[in-house]
Amino acid sequence: MKRTLLLVALACAGLSSCVTMSKYETLQAQHNMLKKEHNVTRQELQDMKDEYASLQRQFQSQSAEITDLNMLRLEQEGTIKDLHTEMENLRLGYDTIIENYMQQISGKNKSLDKANNLLAIRTKELQDRENAFAVKEQALLDKQAELERGQAAAKKELETLRNSVTNALVGFKDKGLNVEVKDSKVYVSMESKLMFSSGSWTVSKEGQEAIQNLAKVLEDNPDLNIMVEGHTDNDAFKGATAVKDNWDLSVMRATAIVKLLLQYGKNIDPIRIEASGHSEYAPKVPNNSAANKAQNRRTEIILTPNLDALMKVVK
Repeated sequence: MKRTLLLVALACAGLSSCVTMSKYETLQAQHNMLKKEHNVTRQELQDMKDEYASLQRQFQSQSAEITDLNMLRLEQEGTIKDLHTEMENLRLGYDTIIENYMQQISGKNKSLDKANNLLAIRTKELQDRENAFAVKEQALLDKQAELERGQAAAKKELETLRNSVTNALVGFKDKGLNVEVKDSKVYVSMESKLMFSSGSWTVSKEGQEAIQNLAKVLEDNPDLNIMVEGHTDNDAFKGATAVKDNWDLSVMRATAIVKLLLQYGKNIDPIRIEASGHSEYAPKVPNNSAANKAQNRRTEIILTPNLDALMKVVK
């Protein structure tokens, strides 16, 4: 068609009566539009063909599914028939079981009465036991409360004792003396620099003053048990006296403290006091520096309140 229009245009170019150039352009535009519409129509036709082919495939698939469903329906009809037969057999069996069960019930009524009587007896026994348990439980709760009160009183007593000892020794706080509560006891730890010269078990003047102040507190607390423990570092003892080693030195220092306590505390019963020496074998810190060794060279006075009343509750 394009070729025809071209020939027409050429022919018209040679004729004086032929159409103008603008007329040709108009025809050319119409030709392009018709060609475009032709292409769109051809694409739409192809799309319709594709859609038709897709519908054909869907139709074939659904036809196959319908065939499968028909086959499944036939199988299910057979299964339903079998289930009806089985249900009828179960009903007959159920009727037989019910009949036998009713016969058994009539024979077990007497056994049930006996069981009820036995249950009543056992229930009463259980109630009696629960009542007895409640009494014991209440007694235990009372003991627990008593124990807690005793523990609170003991804790308060320890704190009061610690405060009394701390106040009595307040002037020695920065001189190697420390007071603390540990394991329900009051520990009065005195470093050797406060109490003794190196290798000596003679108490220094300042140490005697500290012991004198402490003795007053111990006199005011006659129920305290008193343990005096001597400790050394791991440096070997080099004295040339009857004291041969750190064992001897730790014991001698402990007994020296005991004697001063009894000297200053005239009313302290000696039976309340024990003395022991641990040598280098109970260090507070490792003996790996001069500062640590100074901490380990110490005498500890351990004050234990009389907890007999509390221990009776615990027992």
